[in-house]
Amino acid sequence: MKIKEIELRHLSIPLKEPFRTSTEIKDHIEHVLVIVKNDDIIGYGESTCNQTPYYINETTETAWHILSKFIVPHVVATNIEKPEDLLNNKFYKAVRGNNFAKAGIELAIWDFVSKVNGVSLSKQIGGSKKTIESGVSIGIQDSVDLLLEKIEVFLEQGYKRIKMKIKPGFDYDFLKEVRKRFPNLPIMADANSAFNLSHVDLFKKIDELNLMMIEQPLSYSDIFDHAKLQKEIKTPICLDESIHNVEDAKQAIELGSCKIINIKLGRVGGIMEAIKIHDLCKENDIPVWCGGMHEYGIGRAHNVAINSLDNFKLPGDVSGSDKYYHEDIVDPEFIINDGIMEVPKGLGIGVQPKMDLIDKYTVKRLNFKG
Repeated sequence: MKIKEIELRHLSIPLKEPFRTSTEIKDHIEHVLVIVKNDDIIGYGESTCNQTPYYINETTETAWHILSKFIVPHVVATNIEKPEDLLNNKFYKAVRGNNFAKAGIELAIWDFVSKVNGVSLSKQIGGSKKTIESGVSIGIQDSVDLLLEKIEVFLEQGYKRIKMKIKPGFDYDFLKEVRKRFPNLPIMADANSAFNLSHVDLFKKIDELNLMMIEQPLSYSDIFDHAKLQKEIKTPICLDESIHNVEDAKQAIELGSCKIINIKLGRVGGIMEAIKIHDLCKENDIPVWCGGMHEYGIGRAHNVAINSLDNFKLPGDVSGSDKYYHEDIVDPEFIINDGIMEVPKGLGIGVQPKMDLIDKYTVKRLNFKG
């Protein structure tokens, strides 16, 4: 099937409320939409990196630059029968790193191909689940009371797992109070690389709290020191920022750096690499789960599809559309019922983009025609 046109859209959408991590406070989200077209079929992808380089070294602007200058001009007007055909494109293949940018076009191709084949994206990638369990991520709060209030609200909505952002000074005491209030609640702590090996005694104290996991406690680029820390503590370490491809995952497993891996489609460059990591982890009895990047509905749809693979055993950050945004850019919006989300059955991503809202939030756009 020949691609005749590719459109890039840079969107900026305000959050319902600011979201605070160990590195920044966000009040809006800027992502790049990639729209792949021929006469009859349209595929949608979302490049989900932040507008700042504090989570990973890519930003919205770098993704726009790489896509518009080095990838899209060489993919438009080519024939794509399957997503793997991208790997035969010498220009796409030549781009090193820039996984979030590459994921944007790759995800659009997956949606495109699924629609050409007349199946849902979940079926196209081999997913088997009809529903998935949803967790929720809560940013750093100014007080324990505020944190407990937010957790109560999300538990009333049925979310199956709570992830708390932590950093030095907002760590053990906050976690202890949450565990005291909710003795049986599945809790994980996400440090976003805020600690180092000098904090090993802190993590040994956290061991007492029976957490599901601690996500990326040490450097964003580290695998080796995480292995040292995992040997010292009982709580499972989950790696996020350190895992960019299946080779990183292989090294982490062989070193014993973690017991769980977070797969984010943008961070690993798309669904092809995500499946490789999923399969490797399954072979090694390492459960995986899907992390979130405040995706709009298009990126969220891709996350729901990847969650339908069988080794996504832990609730992911695939919350309802209403968690972060007053209005989402897809119809129907994603809804949580008692912590459960249905996997769309329609063609491709299974939801229809709302072009009026996409127009409303578009900052800039580019069209490429073959």
